Amino acid sequence: MKLKFLIAAVCCLFYITQSVAQKKQNVYFLKNSGSKVDKVDDADFIRVVSEPDSGSILYNVAEYYKNKTLKLSEKSSQVDPQVFEGLCVTYYPTGKKQEVVNYKGGNRDGDAYQYYRNGKIYLHKKCIPGKEALIIDCVDSTGKALVTDSNGYYLGFDQDFKHVTEEGIIKNGLKNGKWKGGFEETKLTFTEDYVDGNLIAGISVDENNVTNNYTKREIQPQFPGGLAAFGKFLGDNIRYPNTARQNGIQGRVVVKFVVERNGKTTDFVISSSPREDLSEEAIRVLKMSPTWVPGVQYGREVRVSYTVPVNFALQGPRIIVR
Repeated sequence: MKLKFLIAAVCCLFYITQSVAQKKQNVYFLKNSGSKVDKVDDADFIRVVSEPDSGSILYNVAEYYKNKTLKLSEKSSQVDPQVFEGLCVTYYPTGKKQEVVNYKGGNRDGDAYQYYRNGKIYLHKKCIPGKEALIIDCVDSTGKALVTDSNGYYLGFDQDFKHVTEEGIIKNGLKNGKWKGGFEETKLTFTEDYVDGNLIAGISVDENNVTNNYTKREIQPQFPGGLAAFGKFLGDNIRYPNTARQNGIQGRVVVKFVVERNGKTTDFVISSSPREDLSEEAIRVLKMSPTWVPGVQYGREVRVSYTVPVNFALQGPRIIVR
């Protein structure tokens, strides 16, 4: 393990400044899905977590694209997984700013600014934990104001700013009246009615011309009986590996998997883990899971990625689900 870490650190020194390189670091090679890989050649980007600055308790987090350009700059209260605190800045591969947003306790909280790929401002919104963000200002690609002082007509785009994915009236920062949108890749279109940010009714039409009615855009997949039942299922079935127990190995295994449209669980990936046998045990039990209630988006069942952190403690496995 020490040899692997040293190799990873040496490979990644090329991506970081001399001042950061002098600090103790944790270096991760990651895919865009968030899963970790062993080799830089297999990664989509690199994350470097270095020790706090003098007088601070927050770790420095920097991510880099494969072209060595800075992808993200942030502070975190934890090494892994990160819990963002304060201002987070993300960048396009060209080096231009993509988004500037404030975090508190790992949640977006406060002003957030998004930018077009040419570096010009696109959107100013105010994030409120547990609620829909308020739209404050929005401009089109030419700089023409669409929403000003929380009122106007909003245009939402896909990641490349090539297609409008939703549009409608903003009043006092909230969606109001008739909204419409669609997605180029799936050919799904929708119309929705809002009152002060609350979705009253929505209708979607998919690529097969099938119509679905809904009152929530998204519904997360659910274990039969809910989170409490899921935690009990894991707690009843997980067995602490003997070798790990004998050697006093503890820690958290973070597992990502997909809940399919039929409720089956597939595509298990370990995001982080202190030990292989703990990973194997977590996945073994998750594969025993009964059929879930599938996730729903725009009124139709969809595949949804789900994350389960399982904390192995010597007094017995403690299950955390989210």
